[in-house]
Amino acid sequence: MTRSIAKITTVEVGDAKPYTISIGPGLLDDGATLAATLRGRHALLVSDGNVAPLYADRVTRALRSAKPGMRVDGYLLPAGEASKTLAHFAEAIDALAAIGATRDACIVALGGGVVGDLAGFVAACWMRGIDCVQVPTTLLAMVDSSVGGKTAVDLPQGKNLVGAFHPPRAVIADTEVLLTLPPRELRAGLAEVVKYGAIRDAGFLDWIEANAAALMDGDDAALSEAVARSCRHKAEVVARDPYEHGERALLNFGHTFGHAIEAEQGFGGLNHGEAVAVGMVLAAKLSAQLGLAAETDAARLAALLARLELPVAVPAGLQAEALLERMRLDKKADATGLRFVLWDGIGAARVVAGVPDEAVLAALET
Repeated sequence: MTRSIAKITTVEVGDAKPYTISIGPGLLDDGATLAATLRGRHALLVSDGNVAPLYADRVTRALRSAKPGMRVDGYLLPAGEASKTLAHFAEAIDALAAIGATRDACIVALGGGVVGDLAGFVAACWMRGIDCVQVPTTLLAMVDSSVGGKTAVDLPQGKNLVGAFHPPRAVIADTEVLLTLPPRELRAGLAEVVKYGAIRDAGFLDWIEANAAALMDGDDAALSEAVARSCRHKAEVVARDPYEHGERALLNFGHTFGHAIEAEQGFGGLNHGEAVAVGMVLAAKLSAQLGLAAETDAARLAALLARLELPVAVPAGLQAEALLERMRLDKKADATGLRFVLWDGIGAARVVAGVPDEAVLAALET
């Protein structure tokens, strides 16, 4: 369910702990919206070295203006996926202990997916769970990682291997920050936008193709529409499957390949969105090889991602066998072996178990 008031769109996520996604310009300065779900006197603002200098003071001022008696402290991560570790998780826990955070305290996650994932996991673990408000500052985080309550940190062996489901109290997406987002980060977010059209909504994929230039140019109206439509799709899935026992796994289209690429590069090569773009192309190729979908659908997806200036091939220097070994630690693997999110063509995805290693290697090597 959505409604628009003064350019602010809200999407309701109706899982076991309902919450609201607010989307629109100027929300970083909207203390009433930022503080609406805060219950106690302690807030820990978790951010990183790129985002905090731009926005942390604004968010802190807005919170204090709305709740003058609130103590707002900060914990700063180094920017980048390499910071999403148990060591930084422990430091954030120590920051909560240092301020004497009580069970009604709140974590405010100000940043992209790395900040949101780690901050959410901290919130899930402190005193067995405190509130978390997600304030995403990248397109990728707005349309994907901030919504749904999946929190985690990485291990050297793989991505997101230690974590918990912990739904946020609210998601507040200020679309104005997208106007100054570095082009590479904008493109990375568009990969996740494309994913929703690829697996759920062929009409949305048509819209993305028609509006590709506007999205690449950072057009505010086009980006706001992309965020709202993507969040509606994710909200619908999360409401039906909050703990990923079924349908929600489809949102991992491209991620099994993508996470393997990220881990094999030591989380220092392709960023998450870029790796997912390559992963979606590989999943589409694998679907065609298994006779599930037409090769023309895979070609159409690759062409759109290339128009959005995203990579569509495995980076040079990565070996297919090494990537396959990484995939054996993927969270979708089980006792029967590898499982992949594949598709029957644009707009229709499914989980496929028992995919032969030979088919996976063939997709990686083409």
